[in-house]
Amino acid sequence: MSNAIYLDSSKTINERVSDLIEQMTLDEKVAQLGSFWVYEVLNGVLLDPDKAAALMPHGIGQVTRVGGASNVTPKESAELNNAIQKWLLDNTRLKIPAVIHEESCSGYMANGATVFPQTIGVASTWDPELTEAMGEIIRRQMRAVGAHHALAPVLDVTRDARWGRMEETYGEDPYLVSRMGGAYIKGLQGEDLKSGIVATGKHFVGYGLSEGGMNWAPVHIPERELREVYLLPFEAAIRAIGLGSIMNGYHELDGVPCAANKRLLTDILRGEWGFEGTVVSDYFAVNMLEEHHHLAADKCESAKIALMSGIDIELPGTDCYGSPLKDAVESGYISMDLLDTALRRLLTQKFALGVFDHPFVDATTVTFDTLDERAVARELAQKSIVLLKNDGGLLPLSKEIGSLAVIGPNADTVRNLFGDYTYPAHIETLLESKKDNPLGMPAPKDVDVDNLEDFIPAMSILQAIKETVSAGTTVTYAKGCDVLTESRDGFAAAVEVAQQADVAVMVMGDKAGLTDDCTTGEARDRAILDLPGVQQDLVRAIYETGTPLVLVLLTGRPVTLNWIAEDVPAIVEAWFPSEEGGPAVADVLFGDVNPSGKLPVTFPQAVGQVPIFYGHRPSGGRSMWKVNYVETSSKPLYPFGYGLSYTTFAYDNLRIQAEDATAQGSVRVQVDVTNTGDRTGDEIVQLYTHTTRASVTRPIKELKGFKRVTLQPGETRTVTFEIAVKQFAYYGMDMRYVVTPGEVEVMVGASAIDLPLKDSFTIAGDETEITEKAFFTTVSVD
Repeated sequence: MSNAIYLDSSKTINERVSDLIEQMTLDEKVAQLGSFWVYEVLNGVLLDPDKAAALMPHGIGQVTRVGGASNVTPKESAELNNAIQKWLLDNTRLKIPAVIHEESCSGYMANGATVFPQTIGVASTWDPELTEAMGEIIRRQMRAVGAHHALAPVLDVTRDARWGRMEETYGEDPYLVSRMGGAYIKGLQGEDLKSGIVATGKHFVGYGLSEGGMNWAPVHIPERELREVYLLPFEAAIRAIGLGSIMNGYHELDGVPCAANKRLLTDILRGEWGFEGTVVSDYFAVNMLEEHHHLAADKCESAKIALMSGIDIELPGTDCYGSPLKDAVESGYISMDLLDTALRRLLTQKFALGVFDHPFVDATTVTFDTLDERAVARELAQKSIVLLKNDGGLLPLSKEIGSLAVIGPNADTVRNLFGDYTYPAHIETLLESKKDNPLGMPAPKDVDVDNLEDFIPAMSILQAIKETVSAGTTVTYAKGCDVLTESRDGFAAAVEVAQQADVAVMVMGDKAGLTDDCTTGEARDRAILDLPGVQQDLVRAIYETGTPLVLVLLTGRPVTLNWIAEDVPAIVEAWFPSEEGGPAVADVLFGDVNPSGKLPVTFPQAVGQVPIFYGHRPSGGRSMWKVNYVETSSKPLYPFGYGLSYTTFAYDNLRIQAEDATAQGSVRVQVDVTNTGDRTGDEIVQLYTHTTRASVTRPIKELKGFKRVTLQPGETRTVTFEIAVKQFAYYGMDMRYVVTPGEVEVMVGASAIDLPLKDSFTIAGDETEITEKAFFTTVSVD
C-alpha cells in the first residue's frame, strides 16, 4: 500500500479519493459512515486495544468528543488522539485516520480549554471581529490536541424564549445571526482546513421555532419566511464564507423530519447553494426516524431515508449506518452508488483536513487557556453585558462604598456562570446518563467528578466584588434561595444583610445544562418566563427593605420581570459570561468598564406575547383594532438592539448617496454619532430599512448594518455603511428572488425602537431577478 495513489500527497484530493474508494470493501466503506463515543474505547484515560478492535476493525469515520466526553487533561487528550490514529494506521488494512469531532458552542468543550460567554452573550457584543478572534482560539486549541471538526455554530434564528436552547443562538434577527455566526466560522475554519477546524452550521433548519417552544417539536414555517429568515444565515455561511459542514435539526417541517428532508439537505443545500461539505446527523437523529417520528419501519429503512436525503455520517455512534446499512446494500435495498456518494464527501473532507498526511500532534507542546486567551474571554464577557435599567445613576457603584450586601443563588457559584454546552454542564449530563438514559448514551465509567468547578479556573461574582472594592468596604453575603426550589428558608438571612448595607446586589437567574435541576438549556424548555423558583419573591423581600437594589441576571433567555422592571432601579443582564464572567460583571458594576452590550432578542413583558420580535409584518405587533392585550401592553419590555451606557450618545446628519441605487449598484449611508456624556463609551450604531411598494408585505424594519464605535467624551465620528442593493431583494408573489423599484425607508439609531434619524431613497430601474446572491452583509467603511 505504500505506493498507493491515495497515500501520495502530491496527488489531487479527487485523485486520492477515487483511488481509495476503488480499493475499499463494503465493510470498510460502511465503517467510514459511522462513529463511536470515545469512552467506549477507554480504559481509564488510555486507549484499550481490545475495545478498539471490537469497535473499529475496518476503521471509523469519526470519534465523538475525546475531550468533551471524558475527563482527560489537554496533554492526555492529545496523547489519546494520537493513540487512536496510531491504532488505525497499525491495525486496519487501508490505514484511514479518523476525524475527531467536539462541541465548541462557547469554546472547545474540554477539560482546561478556554470557556467564552455563551452564544447569546457573544451576540450581545455585536462585535464580529472579537467573535472571529474567539473562533481562532478555539481552532488553535482543538488542533493542538488533534481534533478536526466542531459541532458549532448554532445558526438557528429563534424568536421563542420558551425554547431552552435560545442561549446557544445569536438571537432573533437573520442579519445579526449571519454576521456573528459568519465571524465565528471564519475564525474556526481559518484560511486553510489543513490547519483549520471544520465548522458545523446547525440545526438545519427552523429548529428554534417549535410548537410551544418545546424541544424536538414540529415547526411551522411558510416558504417565504423559511427562505428569508431561517435559511438565510446558513446560505450566507455557505455561499459567502465556505462553511464546511451542516447538521440537521431533530424536528419536522410540514410532516417531514429534517433528517428525511431531501429538499432541504440536497436540493436546496447542494443543488441551489453549491454546498460541497459534509452533512452530519444530529445525535441519534437517524434512528429517530423510526423510534421518534415513526416514519421508518426499521433501522435499514432509517438508513436509506437518511442517506437518500443527504446525511453523510451518523453521530454520535454507529447504529443505523452499521450492520443495518451493510445488510441493506448487500440485499440491494440501498445502492452502492448512494453509499459511495456520502463516502466521497467524507473522504474528501478528511484529505482537505490533512489527516492522512499529518495524523499526529505533538502532545508535549499543548498549552490551554493562556493569559492572552483569557483576555479575549474577559473582553467578550465585558462587551456582552447589557445595562437594562439605571434609574438615578445608581450604577456604577463606588469602590469606596461603606457596605455592600451580595445576595442570590448565582452570587457565589462558579458553575452558574456557564452555559449548557460547556464542560461542567456536560460532565453533569454524562453522569446523569448513568441513571436516566432516554437517548441511549453509553454510560461513561471514567467521568466521576467530585467538584466540576475544579476543571475551569474561575471566580464567582461575590469573590470578584470582594477583590474590586476598597479595603474599607464591608461585603456580606446571603444566598437567600436556590435557583429552582421552593424553599424560603434563606429569606430572613438575606433580608438581614440587606438591611445593614448601603446597596444590595442580587445575582439571580438560571442554571444552564441538560440535567433536571437546570432551568435553561437543551430540553429545559419553560412555560413561564419569570425568574425560576422563588427568586422573584426574594427580590420583593429585599426591595421592601428600602436598600437601593441592583439586580444582576445570569440567564439564558429573556425573563419577564413583571413589577421588577418598574420598581428596581438598576438591572444588568450578564447572560452566562463564563470563566471571566465574575470579574467582568464587577468591572461593569464598579465602572472600570462602561457597559456596551445590546440585546440580540426582544424581551417580552409576559410569556403570552411569545413569539415577539421586532421584524414583524405591517399587520403584526399589535391586536387590531384595540392594539393591546386585555391583560398587558403589546409592546416589549426591552426591544431588540437595546442597551444603556454610563454615557450618552446623540445621532445627527443622516446622509444617503443613492445615485447608483439599481439592482447591480449600492447605496452609501452616513451618520454622525457624538458622545454627549462625560465617560468614554462604545455605541453600536444600528441601521434598519423598510422596503415599500413590494409585491408582498415586507417587515416594518430589517437590520441591514451595524457598527461598534468607541468615542471619547465630546467626540463625534462619522459612521459609513455601503449597502449592495441586492440586499433589498425578497421573494415575490411568484417566489422569484427579486429587487423591485420603489422607495426604501432608512432608519438609524440605538435600538429597533430608538431610531431618531430617518430618510429614504428610491431603487431605480426595472424589477430584476437575482440569481446569484453574492451580497449578504453591509460593509462598514472607516
